[in-house]
Amino acid sequence: MSSIVNIAAYKYLQLDNLETRRADLKKITNELKLKGTILLSHEGINLFLAGDRNAIDSFLGFLRTSHAGLSDLTVKESLTDYQPFHRMLVKLKKEIIPVGDGGRLAVQVEDRVVQVEPIENASPKLPPQELKRWLDEGKPVALLDTRNTYETDLGTFEGAIDLRLRTFREFPQAAATLPEEVKKNPVVMFCTGGIRCEKIGPYMKGLGFEQIYQLEGGILKYFEECQQSHYQGDCFVFDQRVAVAPNLAPSDSYECFACKHVLSAEEIQSEHYREGQFCPYCYQAEEERKAARQNLIRQIASEQRGCIPYENRRWVSISQRVAGLPLIEALCQSMPGYGRDAWLNDLAKGHVQCPRRNYQPASAQEIVQEGARFLHCQPGTVEPPVSDAIDLVDEDEALVVVNKGAPLPVHPSGRYSRNTLLSILQEAYHPEKLRPCHRLDMNTTGLVVFARRYKYAQDVQQQFAEGTVEKVYRVEVEGVVEWDTHVCRKAISKETLPSGGRSLDPAGQHAETIFTVLERHSHSTIIEAKLITGRTHQIRLHLASLGHPVMNDPLYLPGGSTRSQPDEDRMKSPMQLHCYKMALLHPVTKQRVEWSVT
Repeated sequence: MSSIVNIAAYKYLQLDNLETRRADLKKITNELKLKGTILLSHEGINLFLAGDRNAIDSFLGFLRTSHAGLSDLTVKESLTDYQPFHRMLVKLKKEIIPVGDGGRLAVQVEDRVVQVEPIENASPKLPPQELKRWLDEGKPVALLDTRNTYETDLGTFEGAIDLRLRTFREFPQAAATLPEEVKKNPVVMFCTGGIRCEKIGPYMKGLGFEQIYQLEGGILKYFEECQQSHYQGDCFVFDQRVAVAPNLAPSDSYECFACKHVLSAEEIQSEHYREGQFCPYCYQAEEERKAARQNLIRQIASEQRGCIPYENRRWVSISQRVAGLPLIEALCQSMPGYGRDAWLNDLAKGHVQCPRRNYQPASAQEIVQEGARFLHCQPGTVEPPVSDAIDLVDEDEALVVVNKGAPLPVHPSGRYSRNTLLSILQEAYHPEKLRPCHRLDMNTTGLVVFARRYKYAQDVQQQFAEGTVEKVYRVEVEGVVEWDTHVCRKAISKETLPSGGRSLDPAGQHAETIFTVLERHSHSTIIEAKLITGRTHQIRLHLASLGHPVMNDPLYLPGGSTRSQPDEDRMKSPMQLHCYKMALLHPVTKQRVEWSVT
């Protein structure tokens, strides 16, 4: 007997106090033992939950009274005899459905550019029974599927337009290429539950679609009211069920972890299917697959995309810490590395914009509230060139390990956004979202570990935090070292210096490094460094404090002092600091795995 109630709901509306709302929702879902995902943003809410009937009803009662705009929240239901979710997540997002360029959609209407927001001017909703009547009568109507290929391949309406999207971010450009004759007849957009169509409706109007509708409640509501009529196949859903049939019962389908293609029960029996790695649609021999990925990584890295002028757009969110301050003060405190003069210059030029005011320029002195967001645009951005040396060391269903060159930052920060290891790998592994498990300095070479899922990242990051990961470096230092082995336990400050470095501080964080001399030369020494703890710049600062800075270190001087700012010439070349060995417990097998590179 089916005893688990599955609900899906969304609504676009202005939400504030997101952190408080998130805490309240986490508390009540935990008390009610619900599982699933709730996404909150300033543009609205999107949720998928499952639990017993009383718990679901209690939750909906709470949610509908928590905000006047949610009192009429429409919910779609289905039943299962098992819990389709593993855990409960309540996330704060910039958008509940990502689309366009950072959430902005712009269309040219006559002689002006119109910015489109999802809340206003939504396309009319067409009830499922009305769409069925239109189709029964043969009314001239175009059905436009707004979903991704792995969804449309599983099922869609008869004769629907399939744009073959990899992600919903591709929809605006694909929709703009539809022929003019399609725009003249009624067009009914549809997706799983309606949320994507509601966001894109105003954009479609701006493109010149004369009669644009969205299927009310999406395919799931259509299944509730009209079952199989005019629909072929099943509907992909975003939980363990993978897909549901028109009677809303789970279908006999599976999903490939690697390419997200939906698979039949027969396809998972194929010799070209391996759980968590590949399926018949993306199968390649292991060596071929690794070689193809390596070639793609090298190609993307060699393009140095950040060196081609572009408009860099990034969101700045106002935290509780800086709420109530003038915008200029909040920006300087939130991102001190950018510099006050740079912020004032961008504000004066209108490069800091407010999405709530149709992306009008923000004022330096306006008082900001917690949760407010501003779009920072930097036209003509050109990033410094970086090393394109990235070797794929290992990959499996959970982890990706690479050996990086230098200079090459791991994360986007400061002057770097596109010319970063993470950005390059995200492109090479698209649509996967890799997560770095630890840090490695821009000018340090060697091993970096990425996780392919959030839960694996949590596991490995915890190992790094607890100091159980074995990390061994090969270092060349200035001068001839007298000792053979040395254990350095000098504490390091938590605070970052204006130069970006750290300092020794007896009251700071405990730090421990074991150094062993490997070779001595006339003016330098080769040392093996083994980290017992993992503090920022630990090896560099410890060696500098011992009078032997790392060769080509742009920041630290003998004795542990720092330059007032990094040496620009040294920043263009790698330091002689190389992470050549790493070992940890694999997040899936729980067995020790080790990697080493020269």
